[in-house]
Amino acid sequence: MGKSTTSGAGARTRARELMVQALYQKQIAGHSTTELVAQFRDDPSYERIDQEFFDELFPAISNGQSGLESKIDDLIDRPLDQLDPIELSILLIGVHELEHRIDIPYKVVINEGVNLARRFGALDGHKYINACLDVAAQSLRQIEVQANASG
Repeated sequence: MGKSTTSGAGARTRARELMVQALYQKQIAGHSTTELVAQFRDDPSYERIDQEFFDELFPAISNGQSGLESKIDDLIDRPLDQLDPIELSILLIGVHELEHRIDIPYKVVINEGVNLARRFGALDGHKYINACLDVAAQSLRQIEVQANASG
């Protein structure tokens, strides 16, 4: 039997939630991408997520973390090491999606990031995530943002 065909917005949101947890764990415990993929595939919640989305994005984000961090570093108003690990995890996902998943509208990427920050982050962290991803969208999705602004 292949991958689960769990799809839809809810399954994709749950995949992002699992990615936040995996990226957080990578930062805190230093696990490798391979270890984390194996661990999270064994997690019962893996059955309820968009597995294809997780299996494509998580390794790409985890393995490309240093490149994404340098992009994030250009977007934020504080040193990267002052970011909360949850905030960094959410920004890694958001910036990756803005850059590589043009099929996902930038407003959806920002909204998902804000919701992840509300769920997992500090009290007003969602406002910071919103501002950072908005700046990222201005540069990574300039044409889409401008088209949206002009109606």
